[in-house]
Amino acid sequence: MTTTAQPEPQTARPAETPLARQFVNFMFFRVDRAFRSESAELKAEARREFAELVARYTGPMMMLPYSTMGLKPGVDFMLWRIGYDIEPFAQMAADINRSILGRFLDVPLSYLAMTKHSQYVDEHVHDGQEGRRLKIVPGKKPFLFVYPFVKTRDWYLLPMADRQKIMNEHIAIGHKYPRVKINTTYSFGLDDQDFVVAFEADSPAEFLDLVQELRETESSKFTQRDTPMYTCKRATMDEILATI
Repeated sequence: MTTTAQPEPQTARPAETPLARQFVNFMFFRVDRAFRSESAELKAEARREFAELVARYTGPMMMLPYSTMGLKPGVDFMLWRIGYDIEPFAQMAADINRSILGRFLDVPLSYLAMTKHSQYVDEHVHDGQEGRRLKIVPGKKPFLFVYPFVKTRDWYLLPMADRQKIMNEHIAIGHKYPRVKINTTYSFGLDDQDFVVAFEADSPAEFLDLVQELRETESSKFTQRDTPMYTCKRATMDEILATI
């Protein structure tokens, strides 16, 4: 008696879990001059409360404070906030508003973005970037240079092969400055810019030279706006609060 071979059961392949992407926010603060006229006791309590607030939210997200005092008019310090859930970003802002120091703080600028795999750098990953650039790992260098920028609509209408060729030149120049670490985040539909780029560097000079050389590339023709730019100096929260 012959038997018909039965097909082997197919094991369902598990669905791939998408890699988690991070929310990234650069929140700039300006301190009202009236704060300096308050009593020493109120200022001390305001600083203590604010430092505790920042420490409390450093668990739900990464938090890196920077001073902009004397480096850019209209802003005194910046918090670089990185996390996987957007809710702590909003909750922290609400808690700041309710704090003593919050009465004297304005937020003239706050840029929101997310991490995303770059379509131009499949083969290259910068040191300190994990998950195909979906995870930002700050190097904590002494300087951070932050700017939002917008590409022209003509850029997005170019064929992908043409854009890749132009970006290859751009990337090659970046490789000439290995100590400058780039953190590219994406704001399409989330904020007014296309990208927010943050460069970590040991000195302003090496970043200045990098930007000047990038101005001479073909890709710069397709930049619609890349200002304002912010030079931020790494500091502890206590150091920042002592200056205000």
